[in-house]
Amino acid sequence: MKLLENIPVHLDLEEVLKQLGDKEGKHAGVIHELLGIANSLIKPRAIYEVSYVGDQNGDTVYIDGVKFTSRILRTNLDGVGRVFPYIVTIGKELENKAASFDDLLKQFFIETIGDVALRSTVKYLEDYLKKRYLLGQLSRMNPGSLKDWPIEQQTPLFSIFRDVEKIIGVRLTDSLLMVPRKSVSGIFFPTEVEFSSCQLCPREGCKYRRAPYDKGLKEKYGIEE
Repeated sequence: MKLLENIPVHLDLEEVLKQLGDKEGKHAGVIHELLGIANSLIKPRAIYEVSYVGDQNGDTVYIDGVKFTSRILRTNLDGVGRVFPYIVTIGKELENKAASFDDLLKQFFIETIGDVALRSTVKYLEDYLKKRYLLGQLSRMNPGSLKDWPIEQQTPLFSIFRDVEKIIGVRLTDSLLMVPRKSVSGIFFPTEVEFSSCQLCPREGCKYRRAPYDKGLKEKYGIEE
């Protein structure tokens, strides 16, 4: 298991405004103020493992001897030998600060800043893996992002690591959500053609969408409508 600390995260005003849909910058002043607060509270950390793909059959694939159930994940790992399970967090301090505000709008702004910081941290990890292991394109999947790979798959993913809470302060609740909330887990894997779970999700109006919905991919993965 590898631990990354002191991860540099650049909080860009324009990126936060874009995430908020504030094209005219009406809230630029307050966002700038909150970014100053957030910079001192965000504590980005990541753990990852260099893992190896084992037996694959139907809807199951074994990674480091741990069984995962997902037709999409199994299909994506056909012919792949090495993958990188990971858990990333920006810590609990920022969300604690958000909860301390009586102003609900400021709470929302701080939450959005946290989302931007978390994505930046994941991107840092991706770039680090590419450079460290001389990789080309990487794609990733996250438990709970698709019906085919539900949130229950957090349990086997966390089992690949040791005491996650002790190492980076992230734990799973009884409902398998992560605490702190600004945390994400998943598996990076090398691909020739970029894959995003968003390509298989038809939900409209999602501000976190990273790729357009591709109905044709359902046939490739054998996913029913």
